[in-house]
Amino acid sequence: MNFAIRGQNLLLTDALREYAAKKIGRLERYFEAAPTSDVVVTLSVSRNMQTVEVTIPLPGILLRAEVRSEDMYASIDLVTEKLERQIRKHKTKANRKFRQDGIRSLFRESYDGTAAVRRLEEDDEDMELVRTKRFNLKPMDVEEAILQMNMVGHNFFVFANSDSKEVNVVYRRNDGKYGLIEPN
Repeated sequence: MNFAIRGQNLLLTDALREYAAKKIGRLERYFEAAPTSDVVVTLSVSRNMQTVEVTIPLPGILLRAEVRSEDMYASIDLVTEKLERQIRKHKTKANRKFRQDGIRSLFRESYDGTAAVRRLEEDDEDMELVRTKRFNLKPMDVEEAILQMNMVGHNFFVFANSDSKEVNVVYRRNDGKYGLIEPN
């Protein structure tokens, strides 16, 4: 894998660069052929939070993960684990498609069959729906929806926009400001 490692708002040391390349490079064992395009790794610091963002472009899919923590090395470890879960998830989908349609898998088998079954069960548990909520959408404007969201202490709020007569979502962004999601 070819890495494009860059730092934002921090001095990128050789040790940090080597650690990131070594940890993320371990993901290569999951691919039949190493990705031909560059794996983009961005290490940044803002408000005492260490952020690691990794993008791996592959044919047909784009793997991307971002993790924030107080330690840069821990962030690198966590983003690697996150990408590994994504790869296993796509591998599972590809293998199902291979079994159903006869299409070749994009990923190389790197563990025995019992581990594959155990990991499939783990992936299914991750996607388990544990709660369903139903509520009436009260027509309101965006400002009232933001106030309601703050009152209930959530990061998002679903409401019926009184101006557009459509369902919208307001959410709190990482920078502390607010965003609005509207349907097309």
